[in-house]
Order: sequence, then C-alpha cells, then structure tokens
Amino acid sequence: MMILVTGGTGLVGAHLLVSLTQQNEKIRAIHRESSSLEVVKNVFSYYYDDIEPFYSQIEWIVADIVDITSLEKAFKGITHVYHAAAIVSFSPKDYWKMRKINIEGTANIVNFSIAQNVKKLCYVSSIAAVDKTPKNGFIDETGDWSVETNNYGYAITKHGAETEVWRGTQEGLDAVIVNPGVILGSGSWNTSSGQIFSKVHDGLRFYTEGTTGYVGVKDVVKAMVQLMESDIINERFILVAENLQLKELLFQIADAFGKKRPSIKVSKMLSEIAWRIASIVTIFGIQPTLTKQTASSIHNQYYFSNKKIESAIGLIFEPISKTIRETCREYRKDVLNIKV
Repeated sequence: MMILVTGGTGLVGAHLLVSLTQQNEKIRAIHRESSSLEVVKNVFSYYYDDIEPFYSQIEWIVADIVDITSLEKAFKGITHVYHAAAIVSFSPKDYWKMRKINIEGTANIVNFSIAQNVKKLCYVSSIAAVDKTPKNGFIDETGDWSVETNNYGYAITKHGAETEVWRGTQEGLDAVIVNPGVILGSGSWNTSSGQIFSKVHDGLRFYTEGTTGYVGVKDVVKAMVQLMESDIINERFILVAENLQLKELLFQIADAFGKKRPSIKVSKMLSEIAWRIASIVTIFGIQPTLTKQTASSIHNQYYFSNKKIESAIGLIFEPISKTIRETCREYRKDVLNIKV
C-alpha cells in the first residue's frame, strides 16, 4: 500500500498524517513550494515527544493539484488517496480561484486516480455541499443539492468537486466522501476555525445565536481512515459531533481560556449593515473579515444528523467541550509560549 495525501499542511491533512504514521504506512504527501512544513511538525509534537521516527516516514513532494506535470511524479506507485487540499473563502473575489483549486484540482486528482488504478479515494468535502432541507428536524445526506438555495461560492465549488468524485466512480474509481461540519482542532491558528480561538482569547465581545454542526479534527481523521479501511464505497457521510449555537461555542472557549464571555448579541439587521460597511474597505485593497455570506451564515439555524456515519462504522464522537479544552491548551503552548 502506498498512500498519497493532498493538503497535508492543512488542519485535517496534518492530523491525518499523524494517524497514518502510527500505522507505519508508506506515505507520500504533496505541498506547494510556498507552504511551510513547520505547521505539520508542530502538529506531530502534540502526539510525540520525539517526532522524527514518525515524521520521517513521510515522503514530501512539491506539487500542486492544478499542475498536471507535478502530479505525474506524485502519483507513481500510489494505491490510496486522501484528498484534503482545498481553498476555503467566503469572499466573492476568490470565487474563480476556488473553482480552479476546488473543482479543477479535484478533477485532476480523480483523473490521475483512475489512470493509476488507485484502489480507493477519500475526499474531504464540507457540510456546505449538503442540501439544507431538514428531514425530521435534521439535515442528512439524502437531500438534493440546489444552487438556488446554496448559491455562495464556497458551497458551489465544493459541490462541483463532489461531482467530479462521483464522475470518477462512474468510471470505475472506488471513493468515499466526508462532509465535516466546522472543524475544531489545534495547529492552524491563522486560518479556518483556528481564528475563532485567537479572537476569543483576544477579547471578542460579539456573539450570535446561529446554530451549525461542529466536529473535532481527530474525529474527522478517524472517520476518514476507518472508511478507507472498510468495504464501504461510493457513499458520503456527514461528520458532526454536536449542533451548537455560536454563542455556546464562544462561551465554552472563553471559559476554557479563563476570559470574559462575549456579551453583545449581534442582530441580523446589524450584520446586514456591518457587511456592507466592511465591503467598502475593499476599495482600498483591504480584505474584509465580514462578507455577505458570513453575515448571513452566523444567524442560520442548521441541525445536522450524524446517524449515517455512526451506523456505518460505529464512530463515537468526542464531546466538543473536550476538543475545546485540548485546543485551548495547545493554543497557550503554541501562541502564548505558556508551558501547560
């Protein structure tokens, strides 16, 4: 067995590499020339006192999922693929970049997997690509995705990437797709959900009561590995440990840090005004942190079902409170240089 991991320097990819090295698998991971491997080494330090015997198992190759020439070398001898590389953005200006990386890049991974007779592929999608029509009060994997109701760039490109994977299954590729909720975990402090922890630690004052699904990165990795080792093929699985109000999540993080809880509730109307004001700064070349999509999403009430993955592999999710405590502890060590 020879495993290829894309997106190895990201939150999911780095923790996945740890899991794979624990099993002494032959592992190849790709990274762009501009990306730093120090983030990965730091994630390994959460698990091992001496990282070298495990980290050295990884064969790193400089490649880009939108560069076919570089992928030719990466795919030589590969039998299994974990595709976690993607760009996450809710800014309209990044739409075409997301289409290229998320859709075209996934198409390239699928095409090489077919050509190299890869035995199985696991694609990391998102709950953004899941239809939000609830069944018996919860959103599950059975809905028909519609661009009319999921019409923001990130969701469109993740759905487009899934379509490429399903196309691959029609051409003989065995695959599984995971749709994680908001992934929480240690390592990527300046991107994705890592910013939630830094903002709360620095004294975030605002909250909303929107609800969505959250999951620890360790559970995402556990589900991916178990699905790849199983006989399950051509299925997708929502990965959500708990459905929480954003308010509750922020309060738990603040409590774990020993910080004051956010105290100002933001209404939908205030969010609508704020994103419009924030968008003005783009005139001066400044990237706004609040966009039309994020202003809307922080008020949505989404409840996701995790019954399918629990039934398929017997996965027992870690409580989000435990994930938060561990992540806050690692944040103190990594960012604040506090021994814990």
